Amino acid sequence: MRPIVGIISNHYMINDQYPAHANGSMNTEAVSHVSGAIPLTFPADPSVVAVDELLEVFDGFLFTGGRPNVHPEEYGEAETEAHGTFDRNRDRVALPLIRAAVDRGQPVLGICRGFQEVAVAFGSTLHPEIRDLPGRDNHRMPPDGTLEEKFALRHPVRLTDGGPFARLMGGTEVQTNSLHGQGIDVAGPRVRIDGTAPDGTAEAIWIEGATGFVLAVQWHPEYNAGDDPVSRPLFEAFGEACRTWRAGRAQAMRRAG
Repeated sequence: MRPIVGIISNHYMINDQYPAHANGSMNTEAVSHVSGAIPLTFPADPSVVAVDELLEVFDGFLFTGGRPNVHPEEYGEAETEAHGTFDRNRDRVALPLIRAAVDRGQPVLGICRGFQEVAVAFGSTLHPEIRDLPGRDNHRMPPDGTLEEKFALRHPVRLTDGGPFARLMGGTEVQTNSLHGQGIDVAGPRVRIDGTAPDGTAEAIWIEGATGFVLAVQWHPEYNAGDDPVSRPLFEAFGEACRTWRAGRAQAMRRAG
């Protein structure tokens, strides 16, 4: 059986009336077709799920993008208009779940907001709006155009020579899309910035001392994941880590039995 990947949901209102938990189909397709895992979306609501339950159900976790931002209270700052909208229920599920999964060595892949969640979970602070900083570029999604134009490659990311991303992707520079407004201000003590945009914005991180797969990227590799030379190895490596975790858990259960 394929490993099971838990994909965190975002809160939506369908037709402005009906509340729903959902995620983009690009995420489920990338997990199924490229990672080779069963994708299952779970609600980001601490009133209906618990971290310890999720850890037992899933073999790995994908923390996706989403319009709401991590609330600045989670990194010790006051809320301002520049911070945008929030999903406090997702904060209350994602942050402790990331910490617990990393502690167990359970695979974690973070994308966009998920990148920011991994960073904040391990002590980082965030800029509310990168484009307002002197010398920085606008990393937000283009406001107009087709889906292909919105997710088009927009800038290079320079990877640390010999780091986990360079090893995975076979080089020290890759081309990525860019659809985010926030970014890391001060990295937490265990957060290692492994890739940066030309303006210095952190684009790829990993966690020092983690015993399992913990990688996060600020771009959106789920788009065209099967054909993009940067996205495919990332999702393939995540899937392999999930298979290894599942096999290890099965072996431990056989020994216990």
